[in-house]
Amino acid sequence: MSEIRGKARHRRRKTALAVGVPLALTAAGVTAYGVLPGTQSHASAATAAAPAWATATADGFASVNALGQNGTYGGRDGQTVTVKTLADLEKYATAAEPYVIVVAATINMNPVGKEIKVQSDKTIIGAGTSGHIVGGGFFLGSGVHNVIIRNLTIRDAYQGIWNDKDHDFDAVQMDGAHHVWIDHNDLRHMADGLIDVRKDSTYVTVSWNKLSQDNKAFGIGWTENVVTDITIHHNWIRETEQRNPSTDNAAHAHLYNNFLEDVADTDIKSSYGNYSRGATKMVLENSYFQGVNNPVIKDSTATIVQKGNTFVGTSGRNESGGTAFDPKTYYAYTLDKTADVPALLKSGGGPRSSIGTTATAATKAAAATTLTVAKDGSGQYSTVQAAVNAVPANNASRVVISVKPGTYRELVKVPSNKPHVTIQGSGGSRKDTVIVYNNASGTPKPDGSGTYGTGGSATVAVEADDFQARNLTISNDFDEASHQDIANQAVALRTAADKVFLDGIIVSGDQDTLLVDTAAKDKLGRVYMTNSYVIGNVDFIFGRATTVIDKSVITLKKRWNGTSAGYVTAPSTAADRKGILIANSTVNGDVSSASFYLGRPWHAGGDTTLDPQTTVRNTSLSAAIKSTPWTDMSGFSWKDDRFAEYKNTGAGSGSASGDRPQLTDSQATGQEVADWLGGWTPTAS
Repeated sequence: MSEIRGKARHRRRKTALAVGVPLALTAAGVTAYGVLPGTQSHASAATAAAPAWATATADGFASVNALGQNGTYGGRDGQTVTVKTLADLEKYATAAEPYVIVVAATINMNPVGKEIKVQSDKTIIGAGTSGHIVGGGFFLGSGVHNVIIRNLTIRDAYQGIWNDKDHDFDAVQMDGAHHVWIDHNDLRHMADGLIDVRKDSTYVTVSWNKLSQDNKAFGIGWTENVVTDITIHHNWIRETEQRNPSTDNAAHAHLYNNFLEDVADTDIKSSYGNYSRGATKMVLENSYFQGVNNPVIKDSTATIVQKGNTFVGTSGRNESGGTAFDPKTYYAYTLDKTADVPALLKSGGGPRSSIGTTATAATKAAAATTLTVAKDGSGQYSTVQAAVNAVPANNASRVVISVKPGTYRELVKVPSNKPHVTIQGSGGSRKDTVIVYNNASGTPKPDGSGTYGTGGSATVAVEADDFQARNLTISNDFDEASHQDIANQAVALRTAADKVFLDGIIVSGDQDTLLVDTAAKDKLGRVYMTNSYVIGNVDFIFGRATTVIDKSVITLKKRWNGTSAGYVTAPSTAADRKGILIANSTVNGDVSSASFYLGRPWHAGGDTTLDPQTTVRNTSLSAAIKSTPWTDMSGFSWKDDRFAEYKNTGAGSGSASGDRPQLTDSQATGQEVADWLGGWTPTAS
């Protein structure tokens, strides 16, 4: 019966769509990346003239007329609204009416793992690169159709477990949907898969996306019925282990011009690339495989027809066989040259700044200035510090320093008279852009004026308010083993400012990795870190700032000599301030059991007026954490200061005792993230 349905349900569109972005959409009479006249502001429901990009229609199988749906065009027949809150996004995405929904802010899912149940006839599109969905994604259920998800970053629902069997937190999940176009998104670091096309979902096109930092990239099938028709083209799949994609019982799977990359010297290794399973018929054309293990594999019952693919540094199975189908029977498309695919996707994959911007003439004048940094000379500056130096003193609006992938061995300082600066990596992963140096307390200064102190050793020092960093790594790689003659304190990142937002970064070192300070003892300094990693071993989150580490992974690291012993936090909080809050996070690492304390009180300079505080709540603690997780420091008892836990889980958690204080439910209501931030709502910009 499925064979009869497969033959009868297709018919060619009257107007063929040439494939390729942006030229193909232009050729089809659609301006993909145009100006946005008439766009509504802040979830306005008034009728708007549909901007050019909102009328873009899908290519590939999503363009085929079938099941009562003529191609995929999303919400173009409805109103255009702009949303900046979870409530507004959910309101319009779940409505019965068609909408073009422009996401113009970072929206955090609550609870983590939430998947908004999108209804038919919707376009959900990011405003430039500002549309982020954090900690959850979208669900398209049975019968949902004509949906476009475009130009968004959907990320960071990861729960600290690599092959996670307990949290089905996908970026986009389809169960029985049809006519869906997923285009120009950045999907990464979720708890299960990035894209799941399940339960007979069909007429799907997935194009020009970045998929990365996940165990499972992209699964298709999980059904005995052979009905799914899917086109997968111009996607950059990297730092993923499996399902790249795995295609099970698909009637027609057309994969072309994709770039699968297994990045060398990372912890994530591919187990296989494109997989044709069950009764799948797959056509695989002009794709580029770099370093992938088992780049193309198939079941004995499946077919793969390969044409024009390139394999560089691959190993293991590379299979083809059987007869498949001719994609041009269903739609027109144009192949890019295989050799061009990596460069095309590195420059053109993922969210585009010119799609979905909602700026009016008045707001464009105040838009962020962007400065580009590239080691190879292709940017405006070759060092990050040079770009910082170019920011005018006392700048009134945001300056974004976009740093291309590479390792930048330099010291970076953002002085106090240069607020509103964002430093962000432009690569597909936070590991692509690395700022690193190796100073420590006691390292001689190059001008001969003495040695660096602990704070002065920082690779990146931030003294300006309203600073942001995202999608990069900040590291101090001081070699303790070779320099036992000086102190081991070696800071990667030092902040001494208010409203510091650290989003999707890695801060890596050994002792004293992350110093969260304030401009002065009597100055407020708030730091909010989310969806990030902090790596170290001794007092590696320390200082007097009011600091929140939320939805992040704290990685415990052995010392230079291979021993396991350390302290996560060393707060030096003023008596009238809040200290360090670790919430909704994971503490783990390859260290011995019961070898790390959660913290100890740092009375800097022996200051008896300080009242250090660390609270760890709703966090998974590995067995590395001691059953008595707090300890004294320099003659000061932790019991005289403020250390507590609340509803932690994992092998390293424990019940309340005199050595392990736990907040009551009533006390915990006053120690939420919002209490720490004190009216400040961190927003990506």
